[in-house]
Amino acid sequence: MHKLASVHAALWVAALALSPLWSARARAEIKTQQIEYKQGDTPLQGFVAWDDAISGKRPGVLIVHEWWGHNQHARNQAIRLAQAGYVGFALDMYGKGKLATHPNDAKTFMTEATSDFPREKARFDVALAKLKALPEVDPKKIAAIGYCFGGAVVLDMLRTGESFALVATFHGALATKQTIKPGNKTRVLVLHGAADPMINAEQVAAFKKEMDAAHVRYQVIEYPGAKHGFTNPDADKAGVAGLAYDAKADEASFAALLNALKEQVGAPAAAKPKKS
Repeated sequence: MHKLASVHAALWVAALALSPLWSARARAEIKTQQIEYKQGDTPLQGFVAWDDAISGKRPGVLIVHEWWGHNQHARNQAIRLAQAGYVGFALDMYGKGKLATHPNDAKTFMTEATSDFPREKARFDVALAKLKALPEVDPKKIAAIGYCFGGAVVLDMLRTGESFALVATFHGALATKQTIKPGNKTRVLVLHGAADPMINAEQVAAFKKEMDAAHVRYQVIEYPGAKHGFTNPDADKAGVAGLAYDAKADEASFAALLNALKEQVGAPAAAKPKKS
């Protein structure tokens, strides 16, 4: 019985190895690079990830970090996107080396970054330009995503008139001092924890009202029981009430992002590997 099972398992693995999906994964070669750049006199540190086994240009995704700053969580999202066939660029909104581990420091950094909106937008735009200039990226197929504080940033860029193939937020702040102008064709995806005490039902309702008034194509997906920071495995370590990692919500929300990307910018570029 055990021998028969072993034979069946071996045949299954052999068959899978011959499948296009397995072959594409086997050829995948994720490359990462730290990118030093500046906004004005402020040094910034970005992180890009891509699959080097893919030939040609592919869609790029700009990633805005949580209020903690440009940390490993943001970089991990770039890697996940690269594994899916896209180019992920995790930008830096605070300045090289500004990384918080305590909520008070995070609040200070976030307040500094958002106190001057022209500067905030300039930091976003310089990273966007870096992403578009990468040789692997199709500059006509760009998405912007944000986590927590980063969600507010990408929505603010949208509200000022910037357009993307897709904007997505994960447990992102939704409140705003300005509203989006009618006519923006960007698709908006909000991935929200239903048990998030920091972005409450009133804020979600106000956001929906704003999008409806501007006739924006948007979708809000709520994950039951998920709290703020549900995509970050280290959320529980912060010691902040209302923050918690939720593996199911993390996986489901990332799958929702990939589905939206596929609809807006096409199938992942992994379908076109390099010729050996």
